[in-house]
Amino acid sequence: MSTIKPAADLEADPRVKAVFDDIRTTRKSDFINNMWLYLAFDPALLENTWREVKAIMATPSTLDPLVKEMLYIAVSATNGCNYCVHSHTAAAKAKGMSPEQHAELMGIIALAAKTNQLATALQVPVDPAFDADRS
Repeated sequence: MSTIKPAADLEADPRVKAVFDDIRTTRKSDFINNMWLYLAFDPALLENTWREVKAIMATPSTLDPLVKEMLYIAVSATNGCNYCVHSHTAAAKAKGMSPEQHAELMGIIALAAKTNQLATALQVPVDPAFDADRS
């Protein structure tokens, strides 16, 4: 259940329309997913968020697009964001994530969560060799 309701004609606002048009162009799809529809209640927030997402997720960089999506899944799972887990899993599958890669990713997420909790609970000190300030 949402905390807001999107306006009936979001694209009547020229700022919203410009962002939605850029999303369509960037993704080569007419589909505007709910995240953007709901963010459109605040055109400035919509513009700023899309600008960041586009710069990091849709701009070629040293990380492969599939790796970016898989990282997004891991962080979203850790943060408990059901929406983002679903949307980025779909994006990763569209970018070629195999069932085997998905299974391996789930294993890594589960392992990291477990060892993070153990290290936190035990308050394990950081090894001097891992401290960038000491090297």
